[in-house]
Amino acid sequence: MSMLMKVLPASISTKGRGTYEITDQVRRFVAESGVKSGLCSVFLHHTSASLILCENYEPDVRRDLEVFFAMLVPDGDKRFIHTDEGRDDMPAHIRSILTTNSLMVPVAGGDLDLGTWQGVYVYEHRLAPHNRRLTFNVFGKGFDSSPDS
Repeated sequence: MSMLMKVLPASISTKGRGTYEITDQVRRFVAESGVKSGLCSVFLHHTSASLILCENYEPDVRRDLEVFFAMLVPDGDKRFIHTDEGRDDMPAHIRSILTTNSLMVPVAGGDLDLGTWQGVYVYEHRLAPHNRRLTFNVFGKGFDSSPDS
């Protein structure tokens, strides 16, 4: 049985604050990698955006998440000193820290082994559009045609 590891640099252009589903992009990468079972990591190279594993069926879940974060970490909060890039600068960093910049998802049968309503999202925390850089990495056992695999 062969062990494989594949890496793919990726990017996404956001239109400002909100969630951007990348599940299909990650799924295509895993399918093309030849890995049958293993792990897929997704890493976002930024400190003012993050990755979330969230429900992908009901959009109100992501809307409610934004309502919660707006209350928890409001833009323009006078307590924040770091405002070099605007009133959303420090709140974006805090939102990123409270979520995550990397995800690990199991791979089974050559596909992401997600729950029924789970999706992988980039969560843009800045108000303005940004180009965000990601790295996908998958490693594990490859498809093997030998009878003892």
